This record gives sequence, structure tokens and C-alpha cells, in this order.
Amino acid sequence: MSKKSVRDVEVAGKRVFVRVDFNVPVENGQITDDTRIRETLPTIKYLVEQGAKVILAAHFGRPNGQVVEELRLTPVAVKLAELLGQNVIKADQSVGEIVKAQVDALENGDVLLLENVRFNEGEEKNDPELAKAFADLADLFVNDAFGAAHRAHASTSGIAAYIPAVSGLLMEKELDVLGKALNNPERPFTAIVGGSKVKDKIAVIENLLNIADNVLIGGGLSYTFLKAQGYEIGKSLLDNSKLDLALSFIAKAKEKGVNFLLPVDIVVTDKFSADANTQIVDIDSIPADWEGIDIGPKTRALYADVIAKSKLVVWNGPMGVFEIEPFSHGTRAVAEACAKTEGYTVIGGGDSAAATEKFHLAEQMNHMSTGGGASLEFMEGKALPGVVALNDK
Repeated sequence: MSKKSVRDVEVAGKRVFVRVDFNVPVENGQITDDTRIRETLPTIKYLVEQGAKVILAAHFGRPNGQVVEELRLTPVAVKLAELLGQNVIKADQSVGEIVKAQVDALENGDVLLLENVRFNEGEEKNDPELAKAFADLADLFVNDAFGAAHRAHASTSGIAAYIPAVSGLLMEKELDVLGKALNNPERPFTAIVGGSKVKDKIAVIENLLNIADNVLIGGGLSYTFLKAQGYEIGKSLLDNSKLDLALSFIAKAKEKGVNFLLPVDIVVTDKFSADANTQIVDIDSIPADWEGIDIGPKTRALYADVIAKSKLVVWNGPMGVFEIEPFSHGTRAVAEACAKTEGYTVIGGGDSAAATEKFHLAEQMNHMSTGGGASLEFMEGKALPGVVALNDK
């Protein structure tokens, strides 16, 4: 990785502003999944052990520049203290005189969690004044929020204009793993692309056609590819405006010698519900008044076989509506194949990560990315503002 990491700089006795991703799911004031908090512990513990004064900044939900009581980070402070095994001081604001006083009172090894940075109107606008106010609290900026690295916000990139900026250990790991996958992949390299909409994955598929040996397509976006080839897809998801593009991808794959696989059979349903009627049909037999909802057993076996022979697998997007049990079998089969393969498996955050967690297979993957949108944009080959802002080695 060409960016400096927290290990490359002196942190002892310094005030370190650490941007983390604590945007965790909360129900009735309780955190239901603390994965994102746990993933940042190595960076926080490293700074504490090195004797830094740790100032944590995070967003939570979409308060749109307003103070929203239920979007305060108080439950996160409680959970973090429990996981760290030490007191976490919780600020009621993220900038201002009171916060400055709290920072001034920090001893080496103390941890202060600022209030939700998105309570400030200037955060999402990358307001230079807010970025400067954040920078004034610290001597060093550490970005460990890979999940927010694709956003050019005051606390993710703006602050780096005023104080030295380096990556945290989680950010370093994400960039290392995903960078290696895209720039120097072990082969055969298989990319699995699912999800509902073609438009969300155009740039990803386009980029992967230049890198991957196999591209496996599933989920709602696969029906646009099938329709483009002249198949009846019934009431399945369709992006009519992308039919020519779908054909061009198929042609490009052929030209480049990429094994571009589409479903050969489909689970169809007469309604979008757990008690719906379903049947398994080949792709040339989808009934006109039914909807494709998952990949069928022949496709599952075909995809599992390709995954098993791969040295590297990167998966982004489910194969069907995995949240509803009768439609979860395709996504489960892909997750199980990724867990079993001897190749290196990278799960690209978002729904793929949620599915892997649901099927209790996360522990068997080599890397579970913490950034849905950020992973996606990285796989598209885009520069991430939160990464670009960091100092080069």
C-alpha cells in the first residue's frame, strides 16, 4: 500500500483524531451487531498502548445536519468501553469549546468519543471550517473508516488538508486485500456479481471484465442479461434501458476470453412472499406471469464448481432475495461454496456480508470487507476520497 499507516508515525503523547465507522444497527437502544466496532479495536488498542490521546469520530444514521436524540452515539460508547475494557469518555458534541476542554483534559491512553459528526451541517458538505475545527482538536488524523472512505466529508477527507493524515490498521488491511485482488490477483480469479439492479453494478462488471478469469452473474440484475439474449423473463426485474449494454458485456467477455456465466435455471414465484408458490424452471421456460427470484439448483452446482477451482474469489451481491427463506438457497449455496474453497475469499461488504453472517459462514471467509459502497467503488477502479487524502509513504 502506498499510503502511510499509523505504524509509520510517532503517536506517543499526541492527540490523534481517529475517524471510525460506528454506523451500527441499533434496536430499542441496543446494538444488534457490533462487528464494525470490533473491527476498529486493533487501531484503537494500538494507539492506547502507544500512549496516544485518542479522539474518536463517527457518524450514525442520517440526521442531515440536525441534532436527532435517537441518533446519539451513547450506546456505542457503552459497547466500546465494554469491548476495550477501559473507560470511554463520551462528548455531547463533536466540536466547540466544551469539546476542546475535554480534549485538553485527556491523559495519554485515554479515549474520547465525539458525538455524531453528522449533527453538523457542514460534515457531508465537506465544509472547510468544520474540517479545520476537527483538525484543531488534534496533532494527527487517522482514517480507519473504510466504510465511509468513498465520501468526501469534513471528517473523512477535509480534515487531512490541515494535519498529517495516515490510515488505521483496518483501512490498511482493506486496501491491501482489495488492492491485491484487483491489481495482482491469484488465478483463476472468480468474481461473483449479484444484487438487484444492473445500474448499480455496471462499472464493477466493466472493470472486472478486464481482470477476472470468471464472472458469475446472479440476482435481479441477471434477468436483464437474459432478456437481452431474447429469453422470456415474465415479471422478473428488468432494466429496459440496459439491454444493449448487457449484450456488449457478453460480447466483451467473449472477446477477452472471460468465462461469463449467467443462470441456466431459475426459481420462479407467483408472488413476493414467504408462502408463495415456487417452481424451478430452465431459463427458456420462465412463465409470463411469474417472477424470477433466485438461481436454481443447476446454476448453484455450476457456480460452486467454478468457485471450488478458484485461487481467488471476490463476491459482491446476493443471488436472490435471501432475506425470505424459500428464496435464500442460491445465495446460501454460493456462500457455502466460498466457505469450502481452498482459494482466498473476499466478501465485498453490504448484502453479501449480511448473507454470510446470516448463514453463520463469516468465520470461514478470508476477508469480510466492512465497506459496502466503498468496496463497490474500489472494485469499479474509482479513487476513494478518504484514501486519496492520506499521506503517501
